[in-house]
Amino acid sequence: MLNDNYSTQGSTPYGDLHIPAHNSSSLFFSTKFFDRLLQASGDNKQGLLKSLGSLQYAMILTGFLLIVGAGLFGIGGRSKIIGHQSAGMINLSSLGQGSIAGATSSGSPSPAPSSTPVSASALSSYTVAPNLPRYLIIPSISVDARVLSVGVTSSGNIAAPGDIYDTAWYNGSSEPGQPGAMVIDGHISSWTAQGVFYNLAKLVPGDIIQVESGGGTIFNYKVVKSQVYPSGNVNMPSVLSPVVAGQPGLNLITCTGQVIAGTSEFNERLVVFATEVSS
Repeated sequence: MLNDNYSTQGSTPYGDLHIPAHNSSSLFFSTKFFDRLLQASGDNKQGLLKSLGSLQYAMILTGFLLIVGAGLFGIGGRSKIIGHQSAGMINLSSLGQGSIAGATSSGSPSPAPSSTPVSASALSSYTVAPNLPRYLIIPSISVDARVLSVGVTSSGNIAAPGDIYDTAWYNGSSEPGQPGAMVIDGHISSWTAQGVFYNLAKLVPGDIIQVESGGGTIFNYKVVKSQVYPSGNVNMPSVLSPVVAGQPGLNLITCTGQVIAGTSEFNERLVVFATEVSS
């Protein structure tokens, strides 16, 4: 903190020295040290005193700026932690509304997701129509989650689930076992916890993904490939299409990469492409 209060610390052959009270014990500002400097200065005593005073303020100002800079760096670093709550939405606006036939509107953009674990009773009692996806099971990465139904936000994004432990089926995509591709998204994490798709990048070709419908039918899908896209350049025609032409597909989406500075958004999207196989 800058202090403009000064006190007289004593006299020298050159007159009283006014020294900042809060630094009166400092070697740099001791009267003995001043005496030596003044003796060496010859006739330029006043100029020397003025220079020393300016130097003191310069040192204090420099220290202050370093502290402020460190604080700003800390704030910038925290944005990376906050960024992990991002859902990584996929935008459909480039396709036009005609390409989203059957999708419902989810209104305004999704709020920050909850990190409340889904209880065993809530998981077991969850129901959907017989033809819709109810559960997503991925044994190799220990996923066993509800599949909610979502549409498109007012900004043209596929909506994300409201909890990091749920997944969400985009209701403008195919139903289980039907021609085309079923698209399911999920969160990678929140501020404090790993989300349902935290380990999605660990899936490799040949891994099995299961979708259980509301009617109890199990549909099996085999991973074909994974693809990472820049967040602003996701290949939506591919995301909405089966990876194997003529076979029902399942495409899973989450965010990945690095947090964009100053935001809570990741700079990349991970899409896992799978195709239906017989049980």
